[in-house]
Amino acid sequence: MEVNFIRINKKLLPLSWLYGWGVKFRNMLFEMNILKSKSYAVPVIAVGNITVGGTGKTPHVEYLIRLLKDQFSVAMLSRGYKRKSSGYVLATADTPMTKIGDEPYQIKQKYPTVTVAVDTKRTRGIEHLIHDDGTNMTDVIILDDAFQHRYVKPGVNILLVDYHRSIIYDELMPAGRLREPLKGKDRADIVIVTKCPKDLKPMDFRVLTKQMNLYPYQQLFFTTLEYGQMKSMFQTTKDSSLSLEDLKSTHVLLLTGIAAPKQIYYDVKPHATSINSLAYSDHHIFKQKDIHHINEVFASMPSPKVIITTEKDMVRLETVEGLSDEVRSSLYVLPVRISFMLDGEATFNENIIGYVRKNSRNSILAKGKNDHKSKDSDHSGNRPRTISFRNN
Repeated sequence: MEVNFIRINKKLLPLSWLYGWGVKFRNMLFEMNILKSKSYAVPVIAVGNITVGGTGKTPHVEYLIRLLKDQFSVAMLSRGYKRKSSGYVLATADTPMTKIGDEPYQIKQKYPTVTVAVDTKRTRGIEHLIHDDGTNMTDVIILDDAFQHRYVKPGVNILLVDYHRSIIYDELMPAGRLREPLKGKDRADIVIVTKCPKDLKPMDFRVLTKQMNLYPYQQLFFTTLEYGQMKSMFQTTKDSSLSLEDLKSTHVLLLTGIAAPKQIYYDVKPHATSINSLAYSDHHIFKQKDIHHINEVFASMPSPKVIITTEKDMVRLETVEGLSDEVRSSLYVLPVRISFMLDGEATFNENIIGYVRKNSRNSILAKGKNDHKSKDSDHSGNRPRTISFRNN
């Protein structure tokens, strides 16, 4: 059974109307070129949404990293939400999570060869990446959660839409969870409907396609969540892994601090004897009172039992103190990846790789030489370029 997660607070609709006017005015300033969007000679791919959290940005960013990292020098730039630092920070293997934020820290730990940096001012962050020693050979920059950051004009703008919370039926904040009016989706080059059930019928895809009402220049894809083998967070024995199928006679405590944990709850539930959920707010920093509550809830559950958490929560839990021995021995991390539906993976991969290859600085430099530019003209590899995915 699939659940619609949309909840509208109709009493707040007047405030949403005022908020919408403010966002429309800001967008108008960009469209009139009063506020400037800057493009770059290096390929830039933005991944984001027009809703508040929970569309699956991190697994989609990780998919792009895996797709590109073996062929190109990849950098991921994030604002570093809730980090205890300011300005531009380039992550190293030893950079603590508190300095760059949980999602950048997670990505740096999983993909140590990938450049990871944070900066609330994305234009400044990009300038550092393409000019600083050590990162100035970057081939492509992936911007995390940057759909509304219009000061950067990406070459590919990817919009994520949660299947369970379609932007078509949502409302602007604070009544709903839309960050901007529905028209904002027109800026996307690629739209991905995420967290789709695996048993969608052809008619369902046709209905979703019609609802999205995209322009011919926009491409639509559908993805679903795939879960890997769970690893024990604190145990290192050969038996320290579990699959969802192993939960057949087990009681599960699902421990999350992410924006939209409901999908994982519904995916894990059919495999377990029973499931309890402790759902904290997105990017939640676990305090001692939380740890005490987790210990108490888990102790009250019947055996056999396990705790399941996410990779993003793991990076915030691994350094906390006070977890009981029972909790530590039973805490497993559930890895999440995305997979494309309707055989869309090959097309998506070809488009992304083709865009990066066509617009890499090496390609631009070679083209500049072949075009025999005059000496007094700007070199196309050194000036900001508008890299349009729509023209590829």
